[in-house]
Amino acid sequence: MTQTRRHFLATSAAAAGVVTLLPFAARAATQSGDAFDTDAGPIIVHPVDHASIVLETPKGVIYVDPVGEPAQYSDFPAADLILITHEHGDHYNADTLAALAGDDVQIITNPAVFDMLPEALAAKASKIANGENTEFNGLPINAIPAYNTTEERKKFHPEGRDNGYILGFDGFRVYISGDTEDTPEMRGLTDISLAFVCMNLPFTMDSNAAASAVAEFKPAYVYPYHFRGKDGGTQDPQEFAKRVGTDVEVKFGDWY
Repeated sequence: MTQTRRHFLATSAAAAGVVTLLPFAARAATQSGDAFDTDAGPIIVHPVDHASIVLETPKGVIYVDPVGEPAQYSDFPAADLILITHEHGDHYNADTLAALAGDDVQIITNPAVFDMLPEALAAKASKIANGENTEFNGLPINAIPAYNTTEERKKFHPEGRDNGYILGFDGFRVYISGDTEDTPEMRGLTDISLAFVCMNLPFTMDSNAAASAVAEFKPAYVYPYHFRGKDGGTQDPQEFAKRVGTDVEVKFGDWY
């Protein structure tokens, strides 16, 4: 699979990095993603843009927060499952979703987005709220609270509305943060193999807070993503990586 890649320039070459191979991670045969070997089979991670991710997994192809031009997804297999974390335009777009949602796709959203879905999309969708569980093709999916804790940021992501997700593959748990700060629920995560953690201001958290949380719940691997911000709020993934420590391997994706 060949994709056109855009490069993000921060104070350093933030989106570029040397990947050190550890026991069950390897660079995919193509340069379009990283492959992680699990007991059930490989998971291939494809960064798309900002908060949008495509995961090729043993349980099917999973799109996370797909927005933007549908053509950005044309080189990927069609989605079997689409996860939506919340309603903001960089995570949910009804037109993009309609273009990507095939006849057999299943969509899982938080309740607020579910209530916004056009009728045709709602027929393919189900909702889970914070703390609730569901499954797709035998894959357990848990909704993890995603919210702001800093007083002046609570207007962006109020507690109780938005979801992060844990995908429970056999022996390999994947955490997708959505938009959140370093909440007690994030810091209390256990047995996470792969995490996607946001960091931008003023909407989520800075790289210090993100690194501190990751160092506490210690996933085996973490992708910093969703790191472009507003009015100087863009965060540097390389600085995040320096602060995480040596217990977690930081992976760099071409998000921008």
